[in-house]
Amino acid sequence: MKMRFFRKKEDEDILSCDMNENIELDNEAEEKPSWKKTLLTYAHDVLYLLALLVVLSLVLRVVVVDGTSMNNTLKDGDYLLVLSNVFYRNPKQGDVIVASKETFDNGAPIVKRVIATEGQVVDIDFEEGVVYVNGEELDEPYTLTPTSLYEGINFPLVVGEDCLFVLGDNRNGSRDSRHPSIGLIDEREVIGKVIFLFIPGTNGTDYAGNPKESRDFSRIGVVD
Repeated sequence: MKMRFFRKKEDEDILSCDMNENIELDNEAEEKPSWKKTLLTYAHDVLYLLALLVVLSLVLRVVVVDGTSMNNTLKDGDYLLVLSNVFYRNPKQGDVIVASKETFDNGAPIVKRVIATEGQVVDIDFEEGVVYVNGEELDEPYTLTPTSLYEGINFPLVVGEDCLFVLGDNRNGSRDSRHPSIGLIDEREVIGKVIFLFIPGTNGTDYAGNPKESRDFSRIGVVD
């Protein structure tokens, strides 16, 4: 009886060892995929990355501020994320937008704030530096200077269909809807809405080529 028990145990041990070896061999085979499978995996990942980049290019654009017309909200050299006009519809009063006007600077992008939309009446008291929309004085804490610069457009002005009246926040240092070369912005000329500042600018350089200001990274964030 003892001999039979010993042989059975030995057989079981041998069988057990053989099974472990087979498992180890199977694991090694699974850990070494073929070069074709690896190539397909990489190609799959690259296609997903390209698709993501295409989607992002349709949704978001990067625009760099050129000039000081939006001081102090935005400064020369600021890098902005802009929600594309593919998804940005129905601009609203107070939105900061990017537009392209062929009659101004050969269509170069300009960054301005929407002051009035279709059907609204804009009036400006240049002596007091106050802007009125539909007879109500605007509360504009974002402006750097009062609106005291007349640029050629007469007021009061009714904003036309599918158009916008825009101003820069630096009212005495901005070319905007007060000037005949820009005037009203057709909504089709809107590139998108500014939503985020991700690299602060320095407001240009001095005569020696040095930045006028140091980069203020605390300005990074959502643009209002």
